[in-house]
Amino acid sequence: MPTTPNSRSVKISEDERGGWSSDRPRRGGAAERPPDVSVRGRVLTPSDTLRYSPGSLLVVVSPSADERDKLLARVLETQSTVFGLEKVRALVAGRVPAEQEEEQAAQLLDKAVAKRLESGETVVLAASSLEHEERDRYVRMAHRFRRPRHLILLEAPRDQVADDDRAALNDLRRRLDAAQLGAEGFQTSLRIGGSTAGELKRIVFRPPPQDD
Repeated sequence: MPTTPNSRSVKISEDERGGWSSDRPRRGGAAERPPDVSVRGRVLTPSDTLRYSPGSLLVVVSPSADERDKLLARVLETQSTVFGLEKVRALVAGRVPAEQEEEQAAQLLDKAVAKRLESGETVVLAASSLEHEERDRYVRMAHRFRRPRHLILLEAPRDQVADDDRAALNDLRRRLDAAQLGAEGFQTSLRIGGSTAGELKRIVFRPPPQDD
């Protein structure tokens, strides 16, 4: 659906769809280096509409799971694109031994995300932590299937930020604001919170409307 004339929309251009890899063949018995997923990333300006390419991986990171889930419920056209460890953990709870729930949930989530990315379907990942390791796992999946990668950092009120998360949050803020998340493989990144989060009305995964 075209954006109304008075609304502002951020469009992710075609040249930001895929990453590039500089990995080289192994020499002799040397261990294979992981692919270089880095790209030239850019920081988006908050807007009322965000438009990403269909089949993208969008990672939404927040120190508050409640704020994250409220935002996604409000701005996405469908919840079928949303995946996250908490959701899968709730599905396996009581079906496997308690000590296996975390491992089983992580494995099921990985399989579901990989399947969608391989088939070119959109994935919105509700990240369960602020740690780079979680983001990196899914960025590498998307890179393998040549899917676009994007990140949104949703801020939260100070009293909703756990003490253990403050260092990781500050580091992510700093690198995002300095346009350094291309090194993680994200073509675009965006930080919103407070009024800028409220101004975001919708996130769509469609090609830009064609001019008549």
